[in-house]
Amino acid sequence: MRTYHCFWLLFWAGQPHQSFLTLLSKRTSGFPEKEKVLVLSGNNRRDLSRSKRSWMWNQFFLLEEYTGTDYQYVGKLHSDQDKGDGSLKYILSGDGAGDLFIINENTGDIQATKRLDREEKPVYILRAQAINRRTGRPVEPESEFIIKIHDINDNEPMFTKDVYNASIPEMSDVGTSVVQVTATDADDPTYGNSARVVYSILQGQPYFSVEPETGIIKTALLNMDRENREQYQVVIQAKDMGGQMGGLSGTTTVNITLTDVNDNPPRFPQSTYQFRAPESTPPDSPIGRIKANDADLGENAEIEYSITEGDGFDMFGITTDKDTQEGILTVKKALDFENKNLYILKVEATNTHVDPRFLYLGPFKDSATIRIQVEDVDEPPVFSRPAYIIEVKEDVPINSVIGTVTAQDPDAAKNPVKYSVDRHTDMDRVFNINSGNGSIFTSKTLDRETLLWHNITVIAAEINNPKQSSRVPVFIKVLDVNDNAPEFAMFYETFVCENAKAEQLIQTLSAVDKDDSYSGHQFSFSIAPEAASSSNFTLQDNRDNTAGIFTRKTRYNRHEMSTYLLPVVISDNDYPIQSSTETVTIRVCACDHRGKMLSCNAEALIHPTGLSTGALIAILLCIIILLVTVVLFAALRRQRKKEPLIISKEDIRDNIVSYNDEGGGEEDTQAFDIGTLRNPEAIDDNKLRRDIVPETLFMPRRTATTRDNTDVRDFINQRLKENDTDPAAPPYDSLATYAYEGNGSVAESLSSIESLTTDGDQDYDYLSDWGPRFKKLADMYGSMDSDKDS
Repeated sequence: MRTYHCFWLLFWAGQPHQSFLTLLSKRTSGFPEKEKVLVLSGNNRRDLSRSKRSWMWNQFFLLEEYTGTDYQYVGKLHSDQDKGDGSLKYILSGDGAGDLFIINENTGDIQATKRLDREEKPVYILRAQAINRRTGRPVEPESEFIIKIHDINDNEPMFTKDVYNASIPEMSDVGTSVVQVTATDADDPTYGNSARVVYSILQGQPYFSVEPETGIIKTALLNMDRENREQYQVVIQAKDMGGQMGGLSGTTTVNITLTDVNDNPPRFPQSTYQFRAPESTPPDSPIGRIKANDADLGENAEIEYSITEGDGFDMFGITTDKDTQEGILTVKKALDFENKNLYILKVEATNTHVDPRFLYLGPFKDSATIRIQVEDVDEPPVFSRPAYIIEVKEDVPINSVIGTVTAQDPDAAKNPVKYSVDRHTDMDRVFNINSGNGSIFTSKTLDRETLLWHNITVIAAEINNPKQSSRVPVFIKVLDVNDNAPEFAMFYETFVCENAKAEQLIQTLSAVDKDDSYSGHQFSFSIAPEAASSSNFTLQDNRDNTAGIFTRKTRYNRHEMSTYLLPVVISDNDYPIQSSTETVTIRVCACDHRGKMLSCNAEALIHPTGLSTGALIAILLCIIILLVTVVLFAALRRQRKKEPLIISKEDIRDNIVSYNDEGGGEEDTQAFDIGTLRNPEAIDDNKLRRDIVPETLFMPRRTATTRDNTDVRDFINQRLKENDTDPAAPPYDSLATYAYEGNGSVAESLSSIESLTTDGDQDYDYLSDWGPRFKKLADMYGSMDSDKDS
């Protein structure tokens, strides 16, 4: 509470005249009120005459936030023309006149009717005038004055944000700026210290400090480590009155987060790691994981693993899992327990992003030792070669040995090996193998002209554990022997003109031979001996694998003989010599003088007229119409076959669809192999074609240990998907038969497909006693055992 003392002000309003304002003190409503009286002197007794002049006002001061019950007194207006007889009337206009400010028209007293707030409006401009009450004419000119609201400290400082969020790197130097906070005060900054704000820290020491005048928060403690503490909450106070006692204050919260820097090197939790790896582990397979701990975050914690030394430097590799920052130890080459069963490696973990500022903390890497123990497993046999190529002549007798494959058990036990031919690669059973020594022999005759290459697969399995098996491709090339006679390259049917001259060439012949000839084919042509003497034609061998047919006489008569058949003998020069007799058909025709054929029909002379052009066109049109009809009929039948099974919309009963699809029997070598369904793991993706020469030789693939698997879930799911997506399927539940019989039959199976999975030899001689219906099986299996011992 301040006390306002009265004072006197004197104003000059013209050169010869003057006005003065007298402020008198008066007590009202508990405040030290001052009666502000404005006395206007109308004349100067020292002057010889009186002239009219304007008013000059100073400003009135009014305290804001007045809490009294009565109107707050502002001041008093008085004109020197006022004689006190009530003849003058005072009028007030301007900001708030009649509402906030009222004037007593008789006395000139001004009062404020409401509580005023400087922050809403600090200055009010009003105009005053004294008029003659009787005439209504002003006795003084209208003058303007100001009422200024005096400020009190009624507003506390307000921060621009309720909560500030800031971050700073850990390990920052003392005095590093974090964030600046700002508070404003609505009080008058030009009047006293009401709006002078000073900042101080209430919470957050000794880690942070704040500058009193600017509000800048800075670090106050050295080496603040994020790994020890990451979040800090600082409370800042802003206080007006320059921070003196009695000032108003406001607070805000600042959440400060320490961001990570790379100030921690990676460290292995242990110095030695031990892993075990079976020797059958495929290359590029993981065998274990290691992890070096890094207390940093993000890229500061990224680690790169490497093998620096060890006896398994070229056998193993290590990569980094970017998600977990673990080191994945993998096998680079095939392991062999019998060759080496223990490897010792040294692995190093290094930070990929190193901050040079913290190198003084030590090297940002760590190392550990890894011991890898190779475990022995029962390995399948290993063939002596990755692939075998065998050449055999096509005339080799049946049961002749054409080559041998060799495989050994790489384990220390050296288990004996049994050989067999994969019948999926030899469906015609052209070859067999001795199960004991691996000798391959023929079981059927060979024909190079039918199939030049036979690509088969030989299986070597341990006798004690048949599931341990390996495969090797065997490429058998059939060499040619001269077992095919030459023959005409095409069917020859020629003509001779009736007016032909002797020794005239009418046809040139050529021949081909299915056999190969290393020096090139050489064919000889001659007329068959039985027709050479009586023939009307001669044959001349050109010695270039061609021959020409010439006329022997001058004229021919088609009415006497319309067609001649000329037998020609063709021989080759290979060993043994092969020959064949081919027939050339020669027709006698009528020709013009240029030798162009006119007609070869003997009846043409009797019926010289042929079909007219119109008749030929009519016949052609009939043929075209007939063909179009047949095509349309076939298309309609095909469309009718694709119609839905249910024609009637009312028939919604469940139906059983029978596909009536049977296999091709034992001789259907391209049929589906049901044995694959019963043992899906035995599928060989690298089966070779048997009718072409292989481009490359592949390493034999060792077959991993397979387990008995009779689950045909994949087969059923595939068929189910096909039926679900079939557009011709009925719109109701139906029964689809997948033709899979399953295992567990008491009578077992007589199929050769099932017999492929048996391990031991079987005697099929009993099939001969079952009657004529089993004669075919008895012939196939009675004398041709795939694993017959020689």
